[in-house]
Amino acid sequence: MEFDFVIVGAGSAGCVLANRLSADPSVSVALIEAGGRDDSPWIHVPVGYFKTIKDPALNWMYRTEADKGLNGRSINWPRGKTLGGSSSINGLLYVRGQPQDYDRWRQMGNPGWGWDDLLPLFKRSEAWEGGADPVRGAGGELSVSRSRQSWQVVDAWVEAARSAGFPFNPDYNGTEQEGVGYFQLTARNGLRCSSAKAFLKPARFRPNLKIFTHMQVDSVELEAGRAIAVRGRRHGSPLRISARREIILSAGAIGSPQILMLSGIGEPGHLAEHGISLNHALPGVGQNLQDHLQARPVYRCTAPTINTRTRGLFNQTRIGMEYLISRSGPLTLAASLGTGFLKTRPDLETPDIQFHIQPFSANNPTTDTDDFDAFTASVLQLRPESTGEIRLRSAHIEDHPLIHPNYLSTPLDQQTIVEGIRLARRICRHAPVADLIIKEHAPGNAVPDEDFEGLLNWARDTSTTIYHPTGTCKMGQDPMAVVDERLRVRGIDGLRVADASIMPSIVSGNTNAPAIMIGEKASDMIREDMRT
Repeated sequence: MEFDFVIVGAGSAGCVLANRLSADPSVSVALIEAGGRDDSPWIHVPVGYFKTIKDPALNWMYRTEADKGLNGRSINWPRGKTLGGSSSINGLLYVRGQPQDYDRWRQMGNPGWGWDDLLPLFKRSEAWEGGADPVRGAGGELSVSRSRQSWQVVDAWVEAARSAGFPFNPDYNGTEQEGVGYFQLTARNGLRCSSAKAFLKPARFRPNLKIFTHMQVDSVELEAGRAIAVRGRRHGSPLRISARREIILSAGAIGSPQILMLSGIGEPGHLAEHGISLNHALPGVGQNLQDHLQARPVYRCTAPTINTRTRGLFNQTRIGMEYLISRSGPLTLAASLGTGFLKTRPDLETPDIQFHIQPFSANNPTTDTDDFDAFTASVLQLRPESTGEIRLRSAHIEDHPLIHPNYLSTPLDQQTIVEGIRLARRICRHAPVADLIIKEHAPGNAVPDEDFEGLLNWARDTSTTIYHPTGTCKMGQDPMAVVDERLRVRGIDGLRVADASIMPSIVSGNTNAPAIMIGEKASDMIREDMRT
């Protein structure tokens, strides 16, 4: 049970690391995953996220603490618990973010993390069906495709946005993000392309790669300031796996800080509260938590939507046969089809809100759809100022940590979410989508545009996560930084973090593609350090 490299977490970044590091036959690699293999058929059918997001065998089933910004509500925070991690249960949406996001990381004291540094890594992973060009890659493992689904109400929303004065953008991952259009998906031929399928499957039979499923790591063992092993349980039995070179935590924005704190790495006072001996003081562990909060205006409409077209045995049988015969139809539906990256103020350099246009509606994204035809014009703030924290609930890994998102805690965040709702309404007053709308189901006419507090209160009562937790082991130079620009845990030798937790600030878009890029970047740096 000794390897050169031990990777904890087989998610979006961890699978990339396992592939890239094990490509060198002279080193041995262990990849540890708390969940099981990705053999559920619902993982691979795109619309299966409706099933997997409720399955405790595939989802950690995290839940936040009561949040003041949500009027005291506690909400679900799904995270993947299987090979591929959250890339196996997410909505398949491929979004890189804005170049300015990464240039800002570099300006925050992280050389090597600017857009020009990272674009080659995005391209290296990518197999974009549109072919290679100066900003897109076609030779990578991760299949990225255009949506094959077409729903009248989504097309009508895109045209209405254009009528409202917003430009059409055929490729928001190209040279310019701003505009409206259609999402790109991590899918090919009607099947999900998770990080496990893209990166782990081609490498899984390498003799120098050992994959441990059903092993939950609870701590990193330290000796003289160096990480030398991980400890945990597999199928109920204790297991210790040691690392000759490095341990890399890729357990995500919740798991990675929890493991660090249980290893005695964190804020001394908080560790003492739980009787954990201090090994290394790092007050930033678990801090700087950021997420994208989505407000979900819903419109009843005359056009057919998923709500009614998938109800009943006849419809379900027809849909199943269409998928089996041609890998098409509603079972290939991603979490959203239409999108828009727009500005709430004309003086902004880049878009500050993102739309997810969905041909269905529900009280929340993890429940059954409504029994009437409707669509959702979900809107989120791309760069929230609000930050929260992850705290230990106890000294036991089995106890989920306390999640405090601290949503909508700044005036800018409050203003932006309200302006996003107003913008959703403005677009929906334009043809052709206006011609399909029966009425605004939520928030409804009882809350007019001019009622700022009413719209904000509706957002607090109904908004939910769009599943992008980041930042809890942030990269940087300041006293609250957990890792340096090479993702090395500050003050500990032989230990890195490589997942979305290292983001010093959240990216302007969905986080799966950036997490894969972080895996690519980490693998390059680790291999460079091997040669020095």
